[in-house]
Amino acid sequence: MLKVEDLKLTQNGYPILRGIDLEVKAGETHTILGVNGAGKTTLAYTIMGSGGYRPDRGRITFLGKDITNYSIPQRATLGLTLAWQEAARFEGLTAREYLSLGMADKKDDNGIARALGLVALDPGAFLDRAVDGTLSGGERKRIELAAVLAMRPKLAILDEPDSGIDMLSVGDILKLIEAMANDGSTILLITHREELAVVSDRISLMCDGLIIKTGKPSAQIEFFKMRCKPCPAHKYTAK
Repeated sequence: MLKVEDLKLTQNGYPILRGIDLEVKAGETHTILGVNGAGKTTLAYTIMGSGGYRPDRGRITFLGKDITNYSIPQRATLGLTLAWQEAARFEGLTAREYLSLGMADKKDDNGIARALGLVALDPGAFLDRAVDGTLSGGERKRIELAAVLAMRPKLAILDEPDSGIDMLSVGDILKLIEAMANDGSTILLITHREELAVVSDRISLMCDGLIIKTGKPSAQIEFFKMRCKPCPAHKYTAK
């Protein structure tokens, strides 16, 4: 479904992505696992086409189309979406209105309520709440993830924040991923926590702007525990 080839990106004279090769198969949950600072979020933003993340070299193919130079709306139209690290904030919109934006049936209140419930928010309390500064950062993050779930994208990139107040628990995130997979979405999970990676079909370990290993969860998690955490990312050399 997604293929990234020799992807390189430099920011402020520093190489962030140094030749990424990655394949995500249709229907799988694929995790990018790596320590903070490995380049994971930069990879996510580059795949989505965010401003300031145009690659210096390489190619991104989605559903057989070369999308390297596509805009975010063009990528979204194809069924690619990204849950941002920064929680959503849209003044003037209620949670009901925000969740309905990406849905085929704009009046599917049952689908909206289901999505809110799956991110541990009471639909009765949040459907008509404004997505603004009256919500905590964690509540806004949950509403954003509910919107991704309600959208039923072909490929969802879930970029877990490195930290935050009142964010989703491990159990909440695993429940969300299971629901999205059951709805037919392919998932690219980006995290530094191996306890989330256990839900994966495959895991790619990322270090210092490179994918160093891809394989079955058990082997990759064990490698990550033993080899990746103790060493500074910029000094690691895969063997």
